[in-house]
Amino acid sequence: MRIGELTRRTGVSARSLRYYEQQGLLSPARAENGYREYDELAAIHAVNIKDLMDLALTVEDIREFKERGCLDRPLSRQPPCASALSTVRARLESLDERIERLSRLRERLAAHGEEIERGLGLGKAV
Repeated sequence: MRIGELTRRTGVSARSLRYYEQQGLLSPARAENGYREYDELAAIHAVNIKDLMDLALTVEDIREFKERGCLDRPLSRQPPCASALSTVRARLESLDERIERLSRLRERLAAHGEEIERGLGLGKAV
């Protein structure tokens, strides 16, 4: 199937499919006329790649999933891919650290906003 049909079937944009190809995550065959030709496995890969990117996994993380064969069936219907567990755990740890940093930043910003309100006489009456 060509890129337009793959886009319709998977909901993944043509732009994203080309990006996945540039990153080595998809490898479509080329027809004699130079058009990309995708097979059924590429459709599964495209959906899985999009889902993993939506979970904030990096291209490198997803490349590891592909190399370990973890993209070959729909993620929701395959047995757990044990070899990908370390990648998922590392990404979770990274997200937890980011959430902690953002929480501290939010507290500082809220305190600064309260100081400004008090300085302008906009503080809440006690």
